[in-house]
Amino acid sequence: MANENCNAGGGVFMAFLAGGLIGAGLALLYAPVSGTEARVKINEVVDGMKKKTEGWGIDVKQKVDSFMEEEKAVIKAAYDAGRDAMEKEKAKYTKAD
Repeated sequence: MANENCNAGGGVFMAFLAGGLIGAGLALLYAPVSGTEARVKINEVVDGMKKKTEGWGIDVKQKVDSFMEEEKAVIKAAYDAGRDAMEKEKAKYTKAD
């Protein structure tokens, strides 16, 4: 259920972003400027968006890496605890013999 909400939020964000881009493009096309000026403005907007998305990608990668390291630590701790418990139980039965 939590994953469905997370995916839905991402879809809404992407739809919002796409709508904004389309609206910005249409605004530039219908603006009272020459074609050369419009192309320069479009290139500036695209370059700015590229720089922002590169930063987002780095942030997301760092968050995912951090999450993976935390999960590895949790799994290793659970594995070690299970192994220790097994050794204790094994020792009980070995002493009984």
